[in-house]
Amino acid sequence: MDEHDMLLSPAGIDALRTALTRTGFTSHGIAERLGAQATAAVARNDYRAALRATEDGDPLGTLIRVFICDQTEPEAAVAAALTPLSLPEALAGGLVERYGDGLRAGVDLEPYGDDWWVLADVPASARPGRPLHAEHVLGIGGATHTLIGATMRRPVDTALDLGTGSGVQALHLATHARSVTATDLSERALRFAATNAALNGQDWELLRGDLVAPVAGRRFDLVVSNPPFVVGPGTTTHVYRDSGRVGDAIGAELAAAAPGLLTEGGTMQYLANWVHVAGEEWDERVAGWFAGTGLDAWVIQREVADPMAYVDLWLTDAGESTDPQRMAAWLDWFDAHKVEGIGFGIVSLRQGGHADPLVRVEDLRQRVQPPLGDEIATWFDRQDFLRVRDTEALLAERYRAAEGLQLRQEATMGDEGWAVDRQVLAMPHGLRWTEEVDPLVLALVGGADGRLSLRDQLALLAAAHDVEPDEMAEAAGPIVAHLVERGFIEPVTA
Repeated sequence: MDEHDMLLSPAGIDALRTALTRTGFTSHGIAERLGAQATAAVARNDYRAALRATEDGDPLGTLIRVFICDQTEPEAAVAAALTPLSLPEALAGGLVERYGDGLRAGVDLEPYGDDWWVLADVPASARPGRPLHAEHVLGIGGATHTLIGATMRRPVDTALDLGTGSGVQALHLATHARSVTATDLSERALRFAATNAALNGQDWELLRGDLVAPVAGRRFDLVVSNPPFVVGPGTTTHVYRDSGRVGDAIGAELAAAAPGLLTEGGTMQYLANWVHVAGEEWDERVAGWFAGTGLDAWVIQREVADPMAYVDLWLTDAGESTDPQRMAAWLDWFDAHKVEGIGFGIVSLRQGGHADPLVRVEDLRQRVQPPLGDEIATWFDRQDFLRVRDTEALLAERYRAAEGLQLRQEATMGDEGWAVDRQVLAMPHGLRWTEEVDPLVLALVGGADGRLSLRDQLALLAAAHDVEPDEMAEAAGPIVAHLVERGFIEPVTA
C-alpha cells in the first residue's frame, strides 16, 4: 500500500518510531518508569498511581498520560514528546486531537510485546457518549489475544490474515511466515494496518474485500481469522463486529471456503460464535459446517453466554447500550429462533488429504496452559500417529505416562475403612484434561514406563486378572487410542 493509505507519511512514521524509541515509550520502558504496582493498576484501568508518577511533564511521562491514561496535556509538552514528528502531521493524521485547552489521544497507541506498537481507534469506553465510527478499528482485545495464543506457530512459507483490522495477527504471522497477506473489507482498517506494518518495520500484502474474495484462487500454508463473528439477525452497524450474515453463518462460510484456501498440509484457524438452539445438539450443528470439505477439524468451545448477557456485552462494546429498541430487536430474534445460548471457540482445520477426515467438536472450558497453539499442533500430531496405526500396530508400540500425570481419588469411609468411589487421571499442564478410569486402565497407565510394548504390558495384566490376552488386547485398542489422543500416555520414539 502507498503512503496515501497510511495515517502518516513514511517520513512521519519514521519520526514517530524515533520519538517512541527515544522516550522509552515501550512496554518495558513504561513498566520501568511506573513500577510494578502502578503498572498492574493501569491494567485494571486505575490510573491514579500512574498519574502521580508522571506529574513532572517529561516526554515519556507526557506520552503515558496522553496514550495510556487518556489525559489532556498542554500542546507544548505533547509536541516536545512527539519530536521529531511534527505536531501538524500528528494532528492531520489523527494521532492526537485538540480538546479543551490542550491535546489528547486521537487514536489508541499501545506498546505491545517487546518492541512493537499498535495503533487503533480509541475504544468506546474511553469516549462515553461519542458513537463509534461504522468502520471502527479495534486494538488488542480479548478475542485478539485468544487467537494469538491459539495459532500454531510453526514456520510456514505463506500466511493469510482474513479480516486483519489493525493488523495484530499479521504482526505475529510475520515472525514465522516468509510472506504475509492481510485482507479487510474496511478501507479504514487497512489504513491502520498499513501504518502498523510500517511502524513496526514489516511488509505485508494488504488487499481490500469481503473475507476470501480478495484472494480467490490463491492458496496459503496458514490462514487465520478473527472475523466479525457476532451472532444476530444480520444487521450491520459496525464492521468489526457485524458480518451482515444471519445467525452464525459466517462460521460455516469460512469452513466452506477453507478447502480452496489451503495448500496441501495447510491449516486454517479462526474464532467463531455458534448458537445453541433448543432441541438441537450444538456440537452436531457445528460439525455440519465441515461436511464435505475433506478437512480435518478440531473445534473447541471455550465459553457459552446466555442471550441477554451476550447482547448487553456487544451493545456496550460498541457504545450502543443506551438503545433499548436495538436490544429488544436482537433478543426477539434470539427468541424467534429458539436460541438458548451462544458458544465461543476456536476452529482449527487442516488440509490433510485424507479420504476419511476427522471432525471433532468438544467443550474445553477448563483453564489451559498457554500457548494453546502448541497444544493444538500437538493434537494434530497425535492424530497423525493414530491414523496410520491399527490396533495391532498400537499394541506393538511402547508408551510412557505423561510427565507430571496425577491421580485423584474420591473415597467414602465405611465400616471397613475407605472405599474408593472414583479415580481420575489429571494432566496438570497443557490442556489439563481429566479422565475417570477403572482399575485396569489405571494399571495400564501406571505400568507405561517405556520399557515394554503395550502388548507385553497387557499380557502381564491379563495373567494377573485371569483374562485371555487377546480379549484384553481387543478391548484395549480404543482405550489406548483415546489416552494417546488426550496425551495421558505418549509413544516412545527412540
